Amino acid sequence: MELATIGAYDDAETGLVGVDRQSLTDADAEGRRLVLEWMTDAGLEVTVDEMGTMYGRREGTDPTLAPVMAGSHIDTVGTAGAFDGCLGVLGALEMVRSLNEQGITTRRPLLITAWTEEEGVRFGTDMLGSAVAAGRLTLDHAYDLTDASGLRFGDELARVGFRGDRPVRLDPPHAYVECHIEQGPVLLHEGCAVGVVTGVQAISWQKVTLRGRAAHAGTTPTELRLDAGLAAAQVVVKVREMVDSGRYGRLRATVGHIATSPGMPSVVPDRAELTVDLRNPDDEQMAEAERDLAAFLAGLPGLQPAAGLRVETERMAKTHRVVFDERVQDTIADVAADLGLQDVRLMSGAGHDAQEIAAIAPTAMVFVRGQHDGISHSPREYSTPEDCAAGVTVLANTVLRLAEEAA
Repeated sequence: MELATIGAYDDAETGLVGVDRQSLTDADAEGRRLVLEWMTDAGLEVTVDEMGTMYGRREGTDPTLAPVMAGSHIDTVGTAGAFDGCLGVLGALEMVRSLNEQGITTRRPLLITAWTEEEGVRFGTDMLGSAVAAGRLTLDHAYDLTDASGLRFGDELARVGFRGDRPVRLDPPHAYVECHIEQGPVLLHEGCAVGVVTGVQAISWQKVTLRGRAAHAGTTPTELRLDAGLAAAQVVVKVREMVDSGRYGRLRATVGHIATSPGMPSVVPDRAELTVDLRNPDDEQMAEAERDLAAFLAGLPGLQPAAGLRVETERMAKTHRVVFDERVQDTIADVAADLGLQDVRLMSGAGHDAQEIAAIAPTAMVFVRGQHDGISHSPREYSTPEDCAAGVTVLANTVLRLAEEAA
């Protein structure tokens, strides 16, 4: 709750206090400084890598062994609650504090992580810090990404003072475990405080730009218009039809951003920009959906009253379905059972840093039940202290077991 005061705002729609702490803003920098202070107070050796990702290391009795990692992110979307990502970072920190208080030293070192730009809302690519750390994206690519104002990621990273000198490519840890709110209703409906995450579904983000021709709204006949706004509406309807068709399995599709120009009531739009977010737990069905959407976009000029509409697409993010390590999943489930907690196994519908680290190390996640049908990315986002404690206790005991392994 203290971290949530940084970037807090009064949300007019809900009447609640939300959080806007987007990556590499001044609010993000303030939140980072607070977390670093807490890490240092917990006795962790703190480093910051070239992407601004923050690490806190707690030494083990055998420092030559690969560490067990736990963490998440503290950057938010523009209309966030207090829990998304932050629970995983602060829960891992509380785990370290508890080990300190009880005088427990693990065999393997522990590495607590707060990744940079997980949300992707500012620079257009989610899981950015962890993707570069795991080698899927390059550092130069990340530095050259720009926000809506044209500001470069690399420049903003330096501006806020978090361009560190730790090499960004991560040596594979022994295991990685991330605790996160579910952001969905499954655990609530199943009556379970915690869940074992089996993996993450495929995710595809793209920006679609439609270029038509501006014209007077009163004097231009409909059949002579080249209306970019109409074309954008057709895309919105198309992706919903794709979902409703059932042809693509459990496809989910969202147009989360749409804007037209010149944006005047009496002018036919000459340009429209929108984003299309596709998600599917099946890679083949996702590929089919992407192909069909591409074919529809290519045919859009033929759907207009007049010829000449131009369609441009830009890939923002693309990840395939990720299956988490069964042994780490089983360890989480065994811990939950030993604690008397009923759990359920489920696939994540949202992207997480864990899916990137899964490419280089055994990985799994602990989900924590959310209230209000698990709504997230909203000031309504809420998990009870009891459920948060349950999830973090499962995280801590899972990490403790993994950190005692010799191989």
